Amino acid sequence: MQPKSILITGASSGIGAALALEYAAAGTVLHLGGRRADRLEAVAAQARAAGADVRVRTIDVTDAAAVRAWVLEADDADPLDLVVANAGISAGTSGKAGGEPEDQVRAVFAANVDGVMNTVLPVLPRLQRRGRGQVALMASLAGYRGFPGAPAYCASKAAVKVFGEGLRGTLHASGVRVSVICPGYVRTPMTDANDFPMPFLMDVDRAARIIRRGLERNRPRIAFPWPMALAVTLLQAIPPAWIDPIMRRLPGKATREA
Repeated sequence: MQPKSILITGASSGIGAALALEYAAAGTVLHLGGRRADRLEAVAAQARAAGADVRVRTIDVTDAAAVRAWVLEADDADPLDLVVANAGISAGTSGKAGGEPEDQVRAVFAANVDGVMNTVLPVLPRLQRRGRGQVALMASLAGYRGFPGAPAYCASKAAVKVFGEGLRGTLHASGVRVSVICPGYVRTPMTDANDFPMPFLMDVDRAARIIRRGLERNRPRIAFPWPMALAVTLLQAIPPAWIDPIMRRLPGKATREA
C-alpha cells in the first residue's frame, strides 16, 4: 500500500528532507515538521512542485504538548498512513575534554528518544483503531554498540531501535506496521560536521530510496549500507575486553541537528 498521508519530523534537511521529496507526488499529502522554517519552506516548495499537497509546521520535537497537538491535527485533517519519527541531533566527545557534558547528554536523549515518543505515541491508538498504518523510527547503526566517541548518541539510538523492535510485535495483531531505520554514514548536514573518515558514505537520495523500499516491504529493520551493517553486527559479538582498546582511539562526533 502506498501511503497517501505522511508525517515526517526533521524534514528541513538531511534524510527527512530527502524522504519528503521521495514521497512527493500528486495525490499525496505531506505534513512536514522541523525547527528551521526557511529550510522547511524550501523543501515544501520542491515537494509542491512535484505535485504533493504540503502542510508545514515549525516545531521542536522535545515539546511534547506542541507535537501531540500537531500530530493529532494532521491526523484529523488527513488520516495518517505513515509517520516517520526522524528528527534528532548528533553529538559526541569531539572538542570536549573529559567527555560529554551533562547538558549535552540530556539534550541528545530529549531529541532522539523523547522526540520519537512525542511523535508516535499520540497517534498509535488511532492507527490501532483503524487497523492500519505504519510507523518508522529513525535509529542508527551507531545504536548497535556504544562507541566512546558518542556514548549518548549511541545509547539514544539503541533505545529507539529496541523500542521499535518491541513495538512491532506488540502492534502486529492490530495491523499497524513498525519499522526501525538504521542508517550508516549518509551525506547530510549532520555528517558534514564529522572530520574523520566515514566508510561507505552514501548519498542522501539513495538512502531515501532504500528507506522507502524497505517500508514498502514492511521490513522490521532497514539497516544500510550492508557492509557497515554486517561490520557492526559482528562487532557486537566481540568481547568488550578485546575491542575496547581499539574503540577508545576512535574520534568523537561533533554536534549537529537533523
